[in-house]
Amino acid sequence: MKNHVYENRKFIIGGIALVIVLCYIVRLAFLQLSDGEYKSRADNNAFFNNIIFPSRGVIYDRNGELLVYNQPAYDIMVVMREVKNLDTLDFCNTLGITKKFFDERMETIKNTNKNPGYSSYTQQLFYAQIPAAEFSIFQEKLFRFHGFYVRERTIRRYATDHCAHILGDVAEVSQKEVDNDDYYDPGDYIGKQGVERSYEPELRGVKGVQILLRDARGRIQGHYRNGALDRKPVPGKSLTLSIDAKVQALGERLMEGKMGAIVAIEPKTGEILCMVSAPSYDPHRMEGKQRGTQMMEMQHDPMKPMLNRAIAGTYPPGSTFKTSQGLTFLQEGIITSSTSYPCSRGFRYGGMKVGCHGHGAPLPLIPAIATSCNGYFCWGLYHMLSNRKNYKNIQEALTTWKDYMVSMGFGYKLGVDLPGEARGMIPNAQFYDKAYKDSWNPLSVISIAIGQGEVTLTPLQIANLGATIANRGYYITPHIVKGVEGGHIADSLKEKHYTKVEKQYYEMIAEGMRKAVLGGTCRSANNSQYAVCGKTGTAQNRGKDHSAFMGFAPMENPKIAVAVYVENGGFGATYGVPIGALIMEQYINGKLSPASEAKAASFQSRHIDYGTRAR
Repeated sequence: MKNHVYENRKFIIGGIALVIVLCYIVRLAFLQLSDGEYKSRADNNAFFNNIIFPSRGVIYDRNGELLVYNQPAYDIMVVMREVKNLDTLDFCNTLGITKKFFDERMETIKNTNKNPGYSSYTQQLFYAQIPAAEFSIFQEKLFRFHGFYVRERTIRRYATDHCAHILGDVAEVSQKEVDNDDYYDPGDYIGKQGVERSYEPELRGVKGVQILLRDARGRIQGHYRNGALDRKPVPGKSLTLSIDAKVQALGERLMEGKMGAIVAIEPKTGEILCMVSAPSYDPHRMEGKQRGTQMMEMQHDPMKPMLNRAIAGTYPPGSTFKTSQGLTFLQEGIITSSTSYPCSRGFRYGGMKVGCHGHGAPLPLIPAIATSCNGYFCWGLYHMLSNRKNYKNIQEALTTWKDYMVSMGFGYKLGVDLPGEARGMIPNAQFYDKAYKDSWNPLSVISIAIGQGEVTLTPLQIANLGATIANRGYYITPHIVKGVEGGHIADSLKEKHYTKVEKQYYEMIAEGMRKAVLGGTCRSANNSQYAVCGKTGTAQNRGKDHSAFMGFAPMENPKIAVAVYVENGGFGATYGVPIGALIMEQYINGKLSPASEAKAASFQSRHIDYGTRAR
């Protein structure tokens, strides 16, 4: 009689053995066919991929002056599995590092929290950016240090002491940047700020690779398939900036010891001729291994030298904003060129008072711009927001006003080809409905007519207003790059953006700005060689007022539009106007006259006391 218990047990044991064998087969197949780590180990035993970094594109100013170039440097790489019988003391002495640094660095490399994707089979960055002079000593002894390799690359060097905020800098990629772009591996470098960041794809080029064979002891035996699969690196494309290096240098000189910005634009192209943010810093501080220390120091500086105030600083535009108000009131039929408003030392109505300096009154539009009359533009906005023939309520009137401001490039980013641009603030009806709980009137918001209250713009937007008036009604998106090697700038940087105001009204505003230079608030900007148009701004502040200027020249066929903003500089005529005039002269004439040079030297030596407060 058969024992069915033992008979069934035989099948069960056989089944278990079969399952185990199948599991081993599946696992082996997975390791050999699917698992990337297994494949990586196998490949790295036989192959050595020598990455060849391309040279990064160089950068020039609009006149061909070199601003940024490359210099050879070397990285020390390590394959952990291959490090054997290392004379650590000799290694450290050769590289000029301490034993403590060596131990900490090796531990960091193996720490997968700090170095995600670590593999002992692949090259890891041990020490970066060794200058050529120091590297030659290490190269002589390289054969002694098994497991260590050399990777040639280039590092950025600056040929100028200026343009730090424009140029930006290059530094090691973060893990997030590696995860977001397959081009990068840990230890690679990437543009972090300025055009180095915004034009990274053009500047970086394409990596090359040499696939080398090695024997069981890891010794290189030659190129795999005689180099048939090797790829040569493709150099990055060079950039030509729209910046005029001499104008930029002058602007930075004039803003020494001050906080604020200067932006100059070529109206017909939108090309930025200079972009100064003060305080600034020497771009050489961001070169090489010192970058981290220097950046930390500047980040803790209460004056914030790393902040690009030209595009990220938002300020009340003050009286420079009155030009946009005059244009809006003309187009909407609120005023004509002959409409006059009273000004009794300012705007006074229903208990509301907005002060003004002494000048003749009542005035029509063009003299009101020339004298920068606060009363005129407050009355204009009051009549627009109170108008019930054109608008059913104050909300509709303010929405119409806001739409004009947006069409002039305010309230949103202009789209400059630099990172970090701010949008500024143009309030809308919903903002005031919420702020005043649906109970507000023209007097509640009257200060926006003179560029105060809730209105804020960037210096770039103020300069763009000058360029729009110079063009009599349109602007081209301001941009810092004039051309890319082997290509051209995007079509979007050539498009004309027309405002909601007709050309004829811009002619009136330009005439008012010309009168301001001939006999109004901008007299110190007058130049006998060309016709300057300008508008001052004195923006109220918790402390001393800010000094602002916006203008362009020549009046016909303008070559340059400029905005100057000096924090706590007082009246617009004190700092804004003379600095703006010097910038225009340098660009139009290519140099300053002896008298202007002396004036520039005096402004360079004038420092404003900001104390140590953070801004």
